[in-house]
Amino acid sequence: MEGGVAGNTVPPNSFDKSKVLDVKPLRSLLPVFPEAPNGPPFLCAPPNGPFPTGFSPFFPFSGPQGTPLTPGLNQNLFNSTAMPIRSFRAEPPPASNGENVQSSNKRKSVGPSSVKKKVKRSNDSELALAALTNFKPGIIAAEKDDGNRELVENVLMRFEALRRKLSQMEDAKESHSGIFKRANLKAGNIMFTKGVRTNGKKRIGVVPGVEIGDIFFFRMELILIGLHSQSMAGIDFMPMKADIEGERVAISIVSSGGYEDDAEDPDVLVYTGQGGNASADKEASDQKLVRGNLALERSLHRANEVRVIRGFKDATHQTSKVYVYDGLYKVQELWMEKGKTGCNMFKYKLVRLPGQTGAFSTWKSIRKWKEDPSSRDGLILPDLTSGAESIPVSLVNEVDDEKGPAYFTYVSTVKYPKSFKLVQPSYGCNCRDACQAGNSNCSCIQKSGGDFPYITTGILACRMPMIFECGSSCPCFRNCKNRVLQTGFKVHFEVFKTRDKGWGLRSWDPIRAGTFICEYAGEVIEKIKEKADGDDGENNDYVFNTNRVYESFKWNHETESAEERSDTSEKFNIPSPLIISSKNSGNIARFMNHSCSPNVFWQPIMFEHNNEAFLHIAFFAKKHIPPMTELTYDYGIPQSDETESNNMEHGKKKCLCGSLKCRGYFY
Repeated sequence: MEGGVAGNTVPPNSFDKSKVLDVKPLRSLLPVFPEAPNGPPFLCAPPNGPFPTGFSPFFPFSGPQGTPLTPGLNQNLFNSTAMPIRSFRAEPPPASNGENVQSSNKRKSVGPSSVKKKVKRSNDSELALAALTNFKPGIIAAEKDDGNRELVENVLMRFEALRRKLSQMEDAKESHSGIFKRANLKAGNIMFTKGVRTNGKKRIGVVPGVEIGDIFFFRMELILIGLHSQSMAGIDFMPMKADIEGERVAISIVSSGGYEDDAEDPDVLVYTGQGGNASADKEASDQKLVRGNLALERSLHRANEVRVIRGFKDATHQTSKVYVYDGLYKVQELWMEKGKTGCNMFKYKLVRLPGQTGAFSTWKSIRKWKEDPSSRDGLILPDLTSGAESIPVSLVNEVDDEKGPAYFTYVSTVKYPKSFKLVQPSYGCNCRDACQAGNSNCSCIQKSGGDFPYITTGILACRMPMIFECGSSCPCFRNCKNRVLQTGFKVHFEVFKTRDKGWGLRSWDPIRAGTFICEYAGEVIEKIKEKADGDDGENNDYVFNTNRVYESFKWNHETESAEERSDTSEKFNIPSPLIISSKNSGNIARFMNHSCSPNVFWQPIMFEHNNEAFLHIAFFAKKHIPPMTELTYDYGIPQSDETESNNMEHGKKKCLCGSLKCRGYFY
């Protein structure tokens, strides 16, 4: 039959459908998006890239800015413009005049003003984040592979300064943008991008610059200094150079309670292998001898050293953890047993190498002392303050038979004479609940320069010329986060007898950088009285003088563009010199000894009382401080115009701080 729909003839200007076309299946063709200006705005290629501000490129539509997303494909493949599913959103609300905002092809700024403000805040946050990355690494290539103590401490301090700054910026947002969320991860990412790290070369055994007993509050810190390179996994490993390709040995483990470890013995750790845990989308299963588990098994046969980091709950921040480097161990046994889930788990017995400094053993002792203070060897008094502080301060002597320091009256704050002229007229804020970071109407925050001085955990964000805390007439809550000094210290301290420096101060708790230590309490000395009765820094071992010359250091996060501003931001702005004597009355600050490389620094703070502002001296942790580490600060040097040269020589004392930077004397 010829003709009609069933015919086999080929009409003119047509093609033979019986022939198979050389075409690709539709699934192999990538979608192409028109470059016409009237297309969907985020699928074109504007100057800022294929996505508008606030949208991140995502697979498979990511690509270099200003380039077609799928060049060379058939533009007529689709009858309508292809769009990724996630691009579909609810219709925007109509404009106030009732017209549909999408009726015009021209892009318009639409939506309520709050949306515009959120976009602006997001842009501001991104700009602020970009500004934070504008700093010099200051680390050469060789130092990135192999570090030392100074370099390790420098990297940790810079990370912590950046993390605090990011936290401060997030706290100040009216509505948290999420740009700075998980500040520790964001800070770590910036540090890696800028090349601020050390000990990047994996190794077995000791890590240069890292000491047994060092503490950390974030896994990112372990990575940046080369102690443990895994952000999540508990087992870190490396291949053996002179062995079969792919064979690995374990070099470090983190035991922090994620598995059923037996971690109570300070010299033996029974470590559970990794994997097999139940999660939201899978059931518990048997562990497999792969990756980290296999590396630990290889370490058993090779008998190589394995670094052990133990993790605990942070007593002062219950939602956080603190990690302590416990030294070198060796794997001695391996077996498999049923876990609580009924699945098989690998168990590794690691034994600590003898002759190492105690770390976890110290933590266990402190735990016992807290449960029963009388169990502390050398205890003289369970509370030196006689209840003046909310947390008791132990008095301990394990060195000799001395029963305590010379008598003094314990006071928790500084006392001003009525005639003192440093006080200034001042008025409190008008915040009704608690002062909030980013509140431009809080006068206390404005007097501090517009930045809230503390982050949400109560940690000092950065050094400032002067901090203004809320005072007694401020209507905000007593637990307002801008009252850190007034609420007292939150750490369990111990006044102890040193072997060669008299009495000293240390803590039973791990201390995070920026933690408030205490105020320097005592009696303010007027300058006229000082010269009259000789109760000055040269004849009084218990004195603090703001007018001394102190070794400068950088603690805040710095950027190149803000270098000059950073210099001034850490320079104190004190109206007049302040001298405090704690000889007859004082607090635990009077027991802090001098060091040329101190772990504590001081910061001037003012707050209002009876409409007058009084200056206080507060001490904060300069870096992370492990338990039972002596707390020290720089005593400073008297200014030459205040003291005759012969008197300066007379006032010199031999320094026994033991620091590599020790100048040999102090005043």
